[in-house]
Amino acid sequence: MLFRPKHALLAFALIAGAMTPLAASAQEPVVAAVDKEALFTSPDPQLHANKQVVYRILRDLLEAGHWDKADELLSERYMQHNPNVASGRDTVVRFFTEVLKVEKKPIPEKLSMPVAFVTAEGDLVTVGIVREEKDPKDPSKTYTTTWYDTWRIVDGKADEHWDSALRQ
Repeated sequence: MLFRPKHALLAFALIAGAMTPLAASAQEPVVAAVDKEALFTSPDPQLHANKQVVYRILRDLLEAGHWDKADELLSERYMQHNPNVASGRDTVVRFFTEVLKVEKKPIPEKLSMPVAFVTAEGDLVTVGIVREEKDPKDPSKTYTTTWYDTWRIVDGKADEHWDSALRQ
């Protein structure tokens, strides 16, 4: 019998359905890499350049709020696959500066967000970031999970972005 993608989805559904609260409580914590900066490098010049664009997006724009530098890092069309923010560089900048009212801070020497991994292939760069969430069954406890962001880099700028956001 051939293994088909629909069989993979069925197998995943069966495994996920078999998860018990006991199995879920045995989760291994997601942890940040010790040397995050090393994750944003590559011996391949193109992958290295792409990873560096994403590094600057995370550090300069998202952490330091320097949205005045967005034209250096995001294409004008910047396609945004996030249900809470429309596409377009100007729209994204307005979202962070006017809606979220992110304040500009000095750009840090190093990224402070807890990055677990970075993967680059072709024009795509994916970053896994550690997230700590409240346990819905016991709000006095927390658990870790992973937030994913992927960017498509075109001509040295992020041209497209995906993340795991849900509608708010």
